[in-house]
Amino acid sequence: MRTSTRTTIRSSFPRPLVPAKAGRESSVFVRTSLSPRLRGDGNARRARIAGFSLIEVLAAFVILALVGTALSRLFSGALGNASLADEYSRATLYAESRLATLGVETPLREGTLQGTSDDGYYAWSTKVEPYTPPGTNADMEAAVPAMAVRIWRIGVNVRWPGTPGNERSLALSSVRVAIKEPNP
Repeated sequence: MRTSTRTTIRSSFPRPLVPAKAGRESSVFVRTSLSPRLRGDGNARRARIAGFSLIEVLAAFVILALVGTALSRLFSGALGNASLADEYSRATLYAESRLATLGVETPLREGTLQGTSDDGYYAWSTKVEPYTPPGTNADMEAAVPAMAVRIWRIGVNVRWPGTPGNERSLALSSVRVAIKEPNP
C-alpha cells in the first residue's frame, strides 16, 4: 500500500508546483506570507504602510530649495563674469587696434588724441611722448638730437560704462621706434 506525503514549504514568494517523481504521488502546497498579519504566528502587529511622512517630504523640499538657490546664484554669477570678460575682451581689441594705427595713419608726434568708438560705447585717449630708457646717462641724452630715429612711448586708455556710478577702463602701452619728422 502506498501512502501520499504532503509537504508544506514556507516562502515569501509563490513557488511553482514541483512535479512528482516517478512512482510517487506527492503534491506540494506552498503557503505565501504577504504581511506579518498573515504569518499566523499569533502576533497581531499592524503592517506598516510603505511611504514617506510629511516631515520627510518637507525636509526634502527644503534641501531642494537650498540647493536650487545656490545653483541659481552660481549660474547668475557665472553669466555676469562672462559678460564682464566679453566687455574687457572687446576693450582690449579696441585698444590694440588704436595702438596699431598710431604711427601708420599719421606720423608719431608728441601729444594726445581722444575719441569714441563707432558705436559710442568706448571712449579712448592716446598719449605719445618721447621715451628715455632707464639707465640713460647725460652723454646719451646729448646724442639724442643728432639721431635720425626717436623712441616713442605710446599709450592707449579705453573707458566704458560699468556698474551704475562706476566706469571701467583698460590701459595698454608700447614703445616704438620711428624716423624723426621735421618740426612743422
